[in-house]
Amino acid sequence: MGVVIRAAGEDDRELVVRLLDEAFQDDPVSGWVFPEREYRRTTHHRLMAAFTDIVLAEGRIDVTEDGTACALWLSMPAADGDGPDGGGGGDEADDAVRLRESVDPANARVEEIARLMAESHPADRAHEYLWMIGVAPARQGEGLGSALVQHVLDRCDREGLPAYLEASSERSTKLYERLGFTYADRTLDIPDGPRMWPMWREPVTGRDRS
Repeated sequence: MGVVIRAAGEDDRELVVRLLDEAFQDDPVSGWVFPEREYRRTTHHRLMAAFTDIVLAEGRIDVTEDGTACALWLSMPAADGDGPDGGGGGDEADDAVRLRESVDPANARVEEIARLMAESHPADRAHEYLWMIGVAPARQGEGLGSALVQHVLDRCDREGLPAYLEASSERSTKLYERLGFTYADRTLDIPDGPRMWPMWREPVTGRDRS
């Protein structure tokens, strides 16, 4: 039986925050942002809630019908050239500050990770951005994450859109490679912290499938 997927709404907010909080408690990047385990346990959900609110307002969240996995997507336009690197650099900096102030005001790493990810984001082409994907720990390894990602990649292929993500572990890059993503030949190295792997996927056309 296939995985049933639906679009999340405002009523699903707490479900999505809980899924992300549970799924990313032991993630290397979350561990860098909140190094002390007990503090992470009590504070990490605020960051996941902020991310959820952003994507509910500006993007799309898909959830499995049984509520055990979710994926957060943003549709990214091509840059208009306003920022120093072709994007809205000032807006991104302000967004990072606001994120820190709303999540954990004394924690500079909340702002720093937001800045680093914004600065590394490709800006020359419109694309779908897989910001986060979370699977309940007890259901990991069952293919739910792959089904969620493929659900949007099928649309990308129909519409001729590329897709982008940052993998937070070498292990997860293998999953994304199976879905057609390729390593972008550069890592995002967090100062005194873990490494992330930007990955890009070109749309698959009818000719490519043959």
